[in-house]
Amino acid sequence: MPSHLPLPLSRRGLLLAGAGAGAALGLAPGRARAAARPRPFGRYGSPADRATPTTLYVDQDGRGDFSTVQAAVTAAAGSGWTLVIAPGTYRETVAVDATRTEATWIGASRDPRDVVIVYDNAAGTPKPDGSGTYGTTGSATTTVQADGFTARWITFANDWLRADHPGITGTQAVAIKVQGDRSAFHHCRFLGHQDTLYADSRALTAFARQYYADCYVEGDVDFVFGRATAVYENCHFRTLDRADLAGAPYGFVFAPSTAVANPRGYLVSRSRVGSAAPDAFYKLARPWVPGSDPTARPMLTVRDTRLGAGIDAVAPYTDMSAAYPWQDQRFAEYRDTGPGAEITVPENRPQLTDEEAESATREIYLGDWAPWKEC
Repeated sequence: MPSHLPLPLSRRGLLLAGAGAGAALGLAPGRARAAARPRPFGRYGSPADRATPTTLYVDQDGRGDFSTVQAAVTAAAGSGWTLVIAPGTYRETVAVDATRTEATWIGASRDPRDVVIVYDNAAGTPKPDGSGTYGTTGSATTTVQADGFTARWITFANDWLRADHPGITGTQAVAIKVQGDRSAFHHCRFLGHQDTLYADSRALTAFARQYYADCYVEGDVDFVFGRATAVYENCHFRTLDRADLAGAPYGFVFAPSTAVANPRGYLVSRSRVGSAAPDAFYKLARPWVPGSDPTARPMLTVRDTRLGAGIDAVAPYTDMSAAYPWQDQRFAEYRDTGPGAEITVPENRPQLTDEEAESATREIYLGDWAPWKEC
C-alpha cells in the first residue's frame, strides 16, 4: 500500500496545502546557469546528474533550468529526457506529444504531496478564444501521448469544482490523460472529481499498456476510465462525499471502454477502495461504450482487493446505457475482501475461476514489459 497519506481534494487551498514542503532540499543548478551562483542540489541533483545532457531541472523559484513543467517539456525534444521537479505547485496545463518518447519525471523530494501539477478546466469551460468549450479531453491538466513515459512521486490534479460553476453542465475535469504505450506511474497521486484518471490510448486500434503502482486516486464519477490495458497494483482508490446529491448512487469508480479486439482491459490487484461517502453510495463500475467506438466491450477485473463499505455490495455494477448492459461486458472479481465485496446476490458478482485467475496477472497483461522491476 502507498506509504504516503492521501489528502482529500476539497477546496483549492486544501489541495495545495503543504505543496511547497521540502522546497529547502533544492535542485541542481541548470546547465545554462551553472556559472551564475552556487545552488543546493538534492537526492536527484548529484554532480553526475548535472553532467548528463538529458536531465533538466524544473524549479518555480528559479533554481533550475526552467520554472514551468511545460517549458521543460518543450525544450526536451526527442527521446530519453528526465525532468527532476522541485517541490512546488505548478498551476499550468502540460502536454507531452507522441514524439517525446521515453521521458521520466521525478518529484525531487520523493513525496508526491510536494510536487503538484494542477489546473481547473472542465469539459464545459469556455475556451478563451470563444471557439467553444474544452470537452473532456481538452479539460486535462496533463496529457501524455508519448510511449515509454514514467512518473514518480508526483501529484496530478484538476481542482475544478461543480459548486463554483453552477451554470456549467459539462462537469468532466480530467487530472491526467495517458495515451502512450508503456506508461508507468509509481507513488503518484491523481486528484479530481469526475473523470480524474483517463487511462486511454492514441487510437481505437492501439492497445496501450499502462502500469500504476502504489498510487492514490480519488474522485466521484467514472474517475478511472478509458480503453487502455492498465494494471493498478497496490493502489488506493477513494470515493468522495457529495454535498450536491441527496441520495445514492453518488458515482462510479471505474468506467473502462476496452476495444472488443483487446483481450485485456483494466486489472486491479492487491489494492483497496475506500470512501468518504455513506455506506453503499458508490458503484464499483459501469461500462463505457463511447460513441466513437460502439463496438467496445469494456473489461475490468478486480482481484485480491479490499472493497470498503462505500461500495454497494448488493449491486456493485450498473449500466451507463441501457443499450449496453453491464452483464454483456467483461466484468469479474476474484478473492476480494471487505464489506463491499460481500456476495449477497451471486448473479451480480461475476467471479473468476482459479484457472481463469491464472491469466489475470500483471505479467500476462503487460507481456514483455515489466515496469515493476524498474522501481
